[in-house]
Amino acid sequence: MGSGFFQRPVKPGVYWHGYRRTKEDEEAELSDDSERPLRDDWIATPVFVVARTLNSDDGTEGRLLRLVTHGGDREWTMPMETLGGSGEEIRRALFAMGAVIAPRQRGRFMEYLLDQPPRQTIATTCRPGWHESGVFVLPHRTIGGEGVRFQSSGRAPDLFRVRGELAQWQTLVAARCEGNPVLTLAVGCALAGPLLNLVKVNGGGVHLVGDSSKGKSLAQLIGASVWGDPGPAGFGASWCMTKNGLEIEAASRNDTLLSLDEIKRANPKDIQEMAYSLANGCGKGTMNREREGRAKLSWRLLTLSSGERSLSEHAALSGDPAHAGAELRMVDVNAGTRLHGAFDDVHGMDGAGFHRAMTGAVGEHYGHLGPAFVEKLTAGDDRAGLLEDFAKVRARFQSDSAQAGRVADRFAVIALAGEMAIAYGLLPWPVGTGLADSLLLYREWLDRVGSGNAEDRQILASIARFIERHGDSRFSSVHAAETDSRVTNRAGYWEDEPGRRLYLFNTSGLQEAAHGFGLARTVTALDTAGAIAKRDIEKGRTRNTKKYRTPGGGAPKGLYAIDPARLEMAGADDDKHTGT
Repeated sequence: MGSGFFQRPVKPGVYWHGYRRTKEDEEAELSDDSERPLRDDWIATPVFVVARTLNSDDGTEGRLLRLVTHGGDREWTMPMETLGGSGEEIRRALFAMGAVIAPRQRGRFMEYLLDQPPRQTIATTCRPGWHESGVFVLPHRTIGGEGVRFQSSGRAPDLFRVRGELAQWQTLVAARCEGNPVLTLAVGCALAGPLLNLVKVNGGGVHLVGDSSKGKSLAQLIGASVWGDPGPAGFGASWCMTKNGLEIEAASRNDTLLSLDEIKRANPKDIQEMAYSLANGCGKGTMNREREGRAKLSWRLLTLSSGERSLSEHAALSGDPAHAGAELRMVDVNAGTRLHGAFDDVHGMDGAGFHRAMTGAVGEHYGHLGPAFVEKLTAGDDRAGLLEDFAKVRARFQSDSAQAGRVADRFAVIALAGEMAIAYGLLPWPVGTGLADSLLLYREWLDRVGSGNAEDRQILASIARFIERHGDSRFSSVHAAETDSRVTNRAGYWEDEPGRRLYLFNTSGLQEAAHGFGLARTVTALDTAGAIAKRDIEKGRTRNTKKYRTPGGGAPKGLYAIDPARLEMAGADDDKHTGT
């Protein structure tokens, strides 16, 4: 009998079975193993090398290990590259999952892992969500087929934990969401993640805006509970992280939901770039120590964010102008001035009691609805007709611009997810609830921002705010006899006409008022809004300025004659936006 590793029924585990070599053996240099005493050294609790793995993301190899522990059987995909060092990384991961390895047998244990010849090869991926084979991969299960496993380092927290019962979540949480559009939206956001790729809708976000203690965080807890533990140590996350950290969090929740609490904790200088990154679904490239490019992280998901300020208001704290593209990628939803803060119906309780009851329920029952939704989706092969179903829902969300159309896409896929979950019997809501609530919140958004181009609205609002702040200090009458010496850093003049006052901006003043936009782009927005009240016509060409003789004499100057009444739409949008 030769030496080698084997498992025996004496004490469950991996053993080294061989011959004991004594000092006398060495002196005699025995060549016949049969004359040496046998020995059985226990190395570890049962660890089986089940298969060779090939990572679909980067082509690297690994081994699928099955562990038998006191807590039950566990699986872990071990990257082969971790065998290149001392093996400490592997042992740490296995210890964390419940395996036990004899301290003096670590070398032999590593030999054992290398010595086992797997008979099958399976695919792995480091990202949750849809795999190229058509199955949906989660850390502890694969939905819709076999042959693919999730591969992790073993050190990352398990985001997709499960606790309690789906039926209890449906009764204690979902049923109380009915009548609350902000809460049904949170559930729809979480369920829409697996649909984005199937209906060809880009990622993006919904930003719940409202004062503190109004219920925004509860909506996020409910959304996160669809996939896992909603707490901050689980599926929930915070804006308080670096841009690189945000990419890691997004990739780890691919095809599901990223819940980010408290936008005020984000760096105002980074917030708009982070919003773009989340929606675009691709991180920045990096290099390793050998200056070789690492693979970029990627994802596709919806983000459910919250804060007392809108994204543009938070970005403004850094002095940077708001970008319409960022606002459209993280669209604001009123979650502060509804009947009960973020709630419309507290189901016979007061606001505080409703909040406590829902918070307690999502802490006891979570992680069921998302996987159950994907099971229904894959079991019935509903993916084939999703584009047609989405088109029908999307037709209900009317939009008059490409920019509003992107937002409409997002609300429509949220509505579709809700209606599908109702049809599957997973949500105890009347048919049409998801659609009606998403339409309500989308129309509220349209009422706040108005129609047309978002950049135009931002330019007009910025100029309106500039006039409000500096109308008396940086402007004076253009028809005064002398220059007003009290005006420093002049932005222009004003001219009174019957029923209105026009503000006559010089070029530098207008560029300052619309900071972040070029002069040509600013003039285009003013022209589109009909806010340029007077113009000169020279040689048959209409100019954007009007020449005025200014106090103090000199040659006439070309000034931009702006009618602030034409900016009122932008100002009103701002008032609605900030809840005044």
